[in-house]
Amino acid sequence: MGLPQFDWSDLVFFLELARQGRLVPAAKRLRADHTTVSRRVAELERGLNCKLFDRGANGFVLTDAGQKLFNYAEAIESSALAIEENVAGVASEPTGDVRVATMEGIGSFYLAPRMPILRKLFPEIRIELMTERHLISLTKREADISVSFAQMSGPRLISEEVGTFQLRLYASPQYLNRMGEPGTIEDLDRHEFVDYIDDLVSISQVRWLHDVLVPSRVVFRSSSMVAQHNAAAAGVGMVLLPSFSAAKDARLRSVLIDQVSVMRSIWLTLHEDHQYLSRIKAVKSFLKKIISEDQPFLNGLTNP
Repeated sequence: MGLPQFDWSDLVFFLELARQGRLVPAAKRLRADHTTVSRRVAELERGLNCKLFDRGANGFVLTDAGQKLFNYAEAIESSALAIEENVAGVASEPTGDVRVATMEGIGSFYLAPRMPILRKLFPEIRIELMTERHLISLTKREADISVSFAQMSGPRLISEEVGTFQLRLYASPQYLNRMGEPGTIEDLDRHEFVDYIDDLVSISQVRWLHDVLVPSRVVFRSSSMVAQHNAAAAGVGMVLLPSFSAAKDARLRSVLIDQVSVMRSIWLTLHEDHQYLSRIKAVKSFLKKIISEDQPFLNGLTNP
Protein backbone atom coordinates (compact mmCIF):
# COMPACT_ATOMS: atom_id res chain seq x y z
CA MET A 1 0.00 0.00 0.00
CA GLY A 2 1.45 3.37 -1.01
CA LEU A 3 1.61 6.47 1.16
CA PRO A 4 -1.35 8.87 1.01
CA GLN A 5 -0.82 11.53 -1.64
CA PHE A 6 -1.28 14.82 0.15
CA ASP A 7 0.61 18.05 0.68
CA TRP A 8 2.09 18.20 4.19
CA SER A 9 1.76 21.98 4.21
CA ASP A 10 -2.04 21.57 4.08
CA LEU A 11 -1.85 20.39 7.69
CA VAL A 12 -1.22 23.98 8.83
CA PHE A 13 -4.57 25.06 7.39
CA PHE A 14 -6.31 21.97 8.76
CA LEU A 15 -4.98 22.59 12.29
CA GLU A 16 -6.07 26.21 12.42
CA LEU A 17 -9.55 25.47 11.07
CA ALA A 18 -9.92 22.67 13.63
CA ARG A 19 -8.94 25.06 16.43
CA GLN A 20 -11.06 28.01 15.34
CA GLY A 21 -14.06 26.14 13.97
CA ARG A 22 -14.76 28.78 11.33
CA LEU A 23 -13.07 29.85 8.12
CA VAL A 24 -12.73 33.60 8.72
CA PRO A 25 -11.04 33.39 12.18
CA ALA A 26 -8.76 30.62 10.89
CA ALA A 27 -7.83 32.68 7.85
CA LYS A 28 -7.13 35.71 10.04
CA ARG A 29 -4.76 33.71 12.23
CA LEU A 30 -3.00 32.33 9.15
CA ARG A 31 -2.96 35.72 7.40
CA ALA A 32 -4.59 34.10 4.39
CA ASP A 33 -7.84 34.43 2.47
CA HIS A 34 -10.70 32.28 3.76
CA THR A 35 -11.11 30.75 0.30
CA THR A 36 -7.49 29.60 0.47
CA VAL A 37 -8.13 27.88 3.80
CA SER A 38 -11.21 26.16 2.38
CA ARG A 39 -9.36 25.05 -0.73
CA ARG A 40 -6.33 23.69 1.12
CA VAL A 41 -8.49 21.69 3.54
CA ALA A 42 -10.52 20.31 0.60
CA GLU A 43 -7.27 19.27 -1.10
CA LEU A 44 -6.17 17.54 2.10
CA GLU A 45 -9.46 15.63 2.24
CA ARG A 46 -9.02 14.53 -1.38
CA GLY A 47 -5.43 13.49 -0.74
CA LEU A 48 -6.42 11.41 2.28
CA ASN A 49 -9.65 10.23 0.65
CA CYS A 50 -11.73 10.96 3.74
CA LYS A 51 -13.98 13.62 5.23
CA LEU A 52 -12.26 15.63 7.97
CA PHE A 53 -15.00 18.09 8.92
CA ASP A 54 -18.77 18.17 9.20
CA ARG A 55 -19.87 21.57 8.00
CA GLY A 56 -22.98 23.11 9.57
CA ALA A 57 -24.54 26.21 11.09
CA ASN A 58 -22.16 25.96 14.06
CA GLY A 59 -19.07 25.93 11.86
CA PHE A 60 -16.58 23.17 11.16
CA VAL A 61 -16.61 20.16 13.49
CA LEU A 62 -14.06 17.37 13.27
CA THR A 63 -15.22 13.97 12.11
CA ASP A 64 -13.75 10.83 13.70
CA ALA A 65 -11.13 10.76 10.95
CA GLY A 66 -10.49 14.46 11.47
CA GLN A 67 -9.93 13.97 15.19
CA LYS A 68 -7.40 11.21 14.51
CA LEU A 69 -5.57 13.45 12.05
CA PHE A 70 -5.70 16.36 14.49
CA ASN A 71 -3.80 14.35 17.11
CA TYR A 72 -1.10 13.40 14.60
CA ALA A 73 -0.93 16.92 13.13
CA GLU A 74 -0.41 18.53 16.55
CA ALA A 75 2.49 16.16 17.22
CA ILE A 76 3.98 17.04 13.82
CA GLU A 77 3.56 20.76 14.55
CA SER A 78 5.25 20.40 17.93
CA SER A 79 8.18 18.52 16.40
CA ALA A 80 8.52 21.11 13.63
CA LEU A 81 8.64 23.94 16.20
CA ALA A 82 11.23 22.08 18.23
CA ILE A 83 13.37 21.48 15.13
CA GLU A 84 13.16 25.15 14.15
CA GLU A 85 14.11 26.31 17.63
CA ASN A 86 16.58 23.70 18.83
CA VAL A 87 18.21 22.39 15.67
CA ALA A 88 18.13 25.06 12.99
CA GLY A 89 21.05 27.34 13.70
CA VAL A 90 21.58 25.59 17.06
CA ALA A 91 20.43 28.64 18.98
CA SER A 92 22.68 29.44 21.94
CA GLU A 93 19.93 31.15 23.94
CA PRO A 94 16.12 31.20 23.98
CA THR A 95 14.70 33.51 21.36
CA GLY A 96 11.32 34.49 19.94
CA ASP A 97 7.88 35.62 21.03
CA VAL A 98 6.04 34.13 24.02
CA ARG A 99 2.42 35.10 24.54
CA VAL A 100 1.35 35.12 28.20
CA ALA A 101 -2.38 35.30 28.95
CA THR A 102 -3.57 36.53 32.31
CA MET A 103 -6.11 38.74 34.10
CA GLU A 104 -5.88 42.51 33.95
CA GLY A 105 -5.01 43.12 37.60
CA ILE A 106 -2.13 40.71 38.01
CA GLY A 107 -0.92 41.49 34.50
CA SER A 108 -0.86 45.27 35.02
CA PHE A 109 0.17 45.54 38.67
CA TYR A 110 2.40 42.51 39.14
CA LEU A 111 3.72 40.91 35.94
CA ALA A 112 4.35 43.98 33.77
CA PRO A 113 6.63 45.71 36.32
CA ARG A 114 8.79 42.56 36.44
CA MET A 115 9.40 42.35 32.70
CA PRO A 116 12.73 44.23 32.89
CA ILE A 117 14.08 41.33 34.99
CA LEU A 118 13.06 38.83 32.33
CA ARG A 119 14.45 41.10 29.61
CA LYS A 120 17.81 41.19 31.35
CA LEU A 121 17.91 37.40 31.70
CA PHE A 122 16.64 36.60 28.20
CA PRO A 123 17.17 39.60 25.92
CA GLU A 124 16.10 37.67 22.81
CA ILE A 125 12.68 36.75 24.18
CA ARG A 126 9.81 39.15 23.55
CA ILE A 127 6.78 38.84 25.82
CA GLU A 128 3.27 39.48 24.49
CA LEU A 129 1.13 40.03 27.59
CA MET A 130 -2.58 39.71 26.87
CA THR A 131 -5.27 40.33 29.47
CA GLU A 132 -8.88 39.18 29.31
CA ARG A 133 -11.81 38.75 31.68
CA HIS A 134 -12.16 35.11 30.57
CA LEU A 135 -9.70 32.23 30.40
CA ILE A 136 -7.77 32.17 27.14
CA SER A 137 -7.76 28.89 25.20
CA LEU A 138 -4.33 27.30 25.05
CA THR A 139 -5.79 24.40 23.09
CA LYS A 140 -6.63 26.83 20.29
CA ARG A 141 -3.12 28.34 20.63
CA GLU A 142 -4.46 31.75 21.59
CA ALA A 143 -1.53 31.98 24.00
CA ASP A 144 1.54 29.96 25.01
CA ILE A 145 1.28 30.28 28.81
CA SER A 146 -1.61 31.18 31.10
CA VAL A 147 -1.30 32.77 34.54
CA SER A 148 -4.75 32.63 36.12
CA PHE A 149 -6.72 32.49 39.36
CA ALA A 150 -8.47 29.29 38.25
CA GLN A 151 -7.11 25.90 37.28
CA MET A 152 -7.48 25.35 33.56
CA SER A 153 -8.51 22.00 32.14
CA GLY A 154 -8.49 20.68 28.61
CA PRO A 155 -6.86 18.17 26.31
CA ARG A 156 -3.12 17.93 26.89
CA LEU A 157 -2.86 20.95 29.18
CA ILE A 158 -0.36 20.99 32.04
CA SER A 159 -1.63 23.12 34.93
CA GLU A 160 0.01 23.63 38.30
CA GLU A 161 -0.54 25.84 41.32
CA VAL A 162 2.53 28.04 41.67
CA GLY A 163 1.54 30.35 44.51
CA THR A 164 -1.17 32.33 46.25
CA PHE A 165 -2.06 35.97 46.80
CA GLN A 166 -4.03 37.85 49.43
CA LEU A 167 -6.85 40.36 49.07
CA ARG A 168 -7.80 42.98 51.65
CA LEU A 169 -10.49 45.59 52.01
CA TYR A 170 -9.43 49.13 51.03
CA ALA A 171 -10.93 52.61 51.07
CA SER A 172 -9.69 56.15 50.52
CA PRO A 173 -9.25 58.64 53.37
CA GLN A 174 -11.94 60.80 51.75
CA TYR A 175 -14.42 57.95 51.84
CA LEU A 176 -13.59 57.06 55.45
CA ASN A 177 -13.96 60.69 56.50
CA ARG A 178 -17.37 60.76 54.86
CA MET A 179 -18.72 57.37 55.95
CA GLY A 180 -16.65 56.52 59.01
CA GLU A 181 -14.27 53.61 59.49
CA PRO A 182 -15.87 50.22 60.26
CA GLY A 183 -14.80 48.46 63.45
CA THR A 184 -16.33 45.07 62.68
CA ILE A 185 -17.46 43.08 59.67
CA GLU A 186 -21.05 43.74 60.76
CA ASP A 187 -20.42 47.49 60.35
CA LEU A 188 -19.89 46.90 56.60
CA ASP A 189 -23.67 46.64 56.13
CA ARG A 190 -23.94 50.44 56.18
CA HIS A 191 -21.05 51.03 53.77
CA GLU A 192 -20.90 51.57 50.01
CA PHE A 193 -18.89 49.28 47.74
CA VAL A 194 -17.17 48.98 44.40
CA ASP A 195 -17.52 45.59 42.73
CA TYR A 196 -17.56 43.62 39.48
CA ILE A 197 -20.49 43.60 37.05
CA ASP A 198 -21.98 40.30 38.09
CA ASP A 199 -23.31 39.11 34.74
CA LEU A 200 -19.95 39.83 33.08
CA VAL A 201 -17.96 37.69 35.53
CA SER A 202 -16.72 34.66 33.60
CA ILE A 203 -14.28 33.41 36.25
CA SER A 204 -16.07 32.74 39.54
CA GLN A 205 -12.86 33.14 41.55
CA VAL A 206 -12.95 36.94 41.03
CA ARG A 207 -16.19 37.20 43.00
CA TRP A 208 -13.87 37.60 45.96
CA LEU A 209 -15.91 40.25 47.75
CA HIS A 210 -18.60 37.61 48.25
CA ASP A 211 -16.14 35.68 50.44
CA VAL A 212 -16.60 38.53 52.94
CA LEU A 213 -20.19 39.65 52.31
CA VAL A 214 -22.74 40.17 49.58
CA PRO A 215 -22.99 43.97 49.74
CA SER A 216 -26.41 45.57 49.64
CA ARG A 217 -25.05 48.98 48.58
CA VAL A 218 -22.86 48.67 45.48
CA VAL A 219 -22.48 52.19 44.09
CA PHE A 220 -20.06 51.46 41.26
CA ARG A 221 -19.44 48.35 39.15
CA SER A 222 -16.81 47.62 36.53
CA SER A 223 -15.49 44.61 34.66
CA SER A 224 -12.02 46.16 35.11
CA MET A 225 -10.10 45.66 38.35
CA VAL A 226 -7.96 48.68 37.49
CA ALA A 227 -11.10 50.83 37.15
CA GLN A 228 -12.38 49.53 40.50
CA HIS A 229 -9.03 50.35 42.09
CA ASN A 230 -9.03 53.92 40.78
CA ALA A 231 -12.69 54.51 41.60
CA ALA A 232 -12.14 53.45 45.21
CA ALA A 233 -8.99 55.56 45.40
CA ALA A 234 -11.07 58.55 44.30
CA GLY A 235 -13.49 57.98 47.18
CA VAL A 236 -16.41 56.24 45.49
CA GLY A 237 -16.61 53.34 47.92
CA MET A 238 -14.84 50.42 49.58
CA VAL A 239 -13.23 47.71 47.46
CA LEU A 240 -11.61 44.31 47.94
CA LEU A 241 -8.27 44.29 46.11
CA PRO A 242 -5.13 42.14 45.91
CA SER A 243 -2.48 43.57 48.20
CA PHE A 244 -0.01 43.53 45.29
CA SER A 245 -2.06 46.27 43.63
CA ALA A 246 -3.21 48.36 46.58
CA ALA A 247 -0.64 48.08 49.39
CA LYS A 248 1.70 50.71 47.93
CA ASP A 249 -1.02 53.11 46.73
CA ALA A 250 -0.99 56.08 49.11
CA ARG A 251 -4.53 56.93 48.01
CA LEU A 252 -5.88 53.81 49.75
CA ARG A 253 -5.96 52.56 53.34
CA SER A 254 -6.44 48.97 54.43
CA VAL A 255 -9.60 48.46 56.50
CA LEU A 256 -10.36 45.72 59.06
CA ILE A 257 -6.84 44.33 58.68
CA ASP A 258 -7.28 41.68 61.36
CA GLN A 259 -10.74 40.62 60.25
CA VAL A 260 -10.84 40.59 56.44
CA SER A 261 -8.40 38.51 54.43
CA VAL A 262 -9.23 36.54 51.27
CA MET A 263 -6.82 34.17 49.53
CA ARG A 264 -6.65 33.00 45.92
CA SER A 265 -4.37 30.57 44.10
CA ILE A 266 -2.17 31.37 41.11
CA TRP A 267 -2.19 28.72 38.39
CA LEU A 268 0.31 28.39 35.57
CA THR A 269 -0.77 26.40 32.51
CA LEU A 270 0.74 25.50 29.16
CA HIS A 271 0.09 22.99 26.39
CA GLU A 272 2.20 19.85 26.65
CA ASP A 273 3.36 20.27 23.04
CA HIS A 274 5.15 23.48 24.07
CA GLN A 275 6.79 22.31 27.28
CA TYR A 276 10.13 21.52 25.59
CA LEU A 277 10.47 24.72 23.55
CA SER A 278 13.37 26.63 25.07
CA ARG A 279 11.75 30.08 25.00
CA ILE A 280 8.59 28.79 26.69
CA LYS A 281 10.57 26.74 29.21
CA ALA A 282 12.56 29.88 30.05
CA VAL A 283 9.48 32.04 30.60
CA LYS A 284 7.70 29.33 32.57
CA SER A 285 10.71 28.91 34.87
CA PHE A 286 11.00 32.67 35.32
CA LEU A 287 7.33 33.06 36.24
CA LYS A 288 7.46 30.19 38.72
CA LYS A 289 10.61 31.61 40.30
CA ILE A 290 9.36 35.18 40.79
CA ILE A 291 5.96 34.08 42.06
CA SER A 292 7.63 31.73 44.54
CA GLU A 293 10.13 34.35 45.71
CA ASP A 294 7.42 37.03 45.96
CA GLN A 295 5.06 34.97 48.11
CA PRO A 296 5.57 37.18 51.22
CA PHE A 297 4.74 40.26 49.13
CA LEU A 298 1.85 38.60 47.26
CA ASN A 299 0.37 37.47 50.54
CA GLY A 300 0.56 40.92 52.12
CA LEU A 301 3.34 40.17 54.58
CA THR A 302 6.07 42.45 53.17
CA ASN A 303 6.65 45.13 50.58
CA PRO A 304 8.49 44.09 47.41
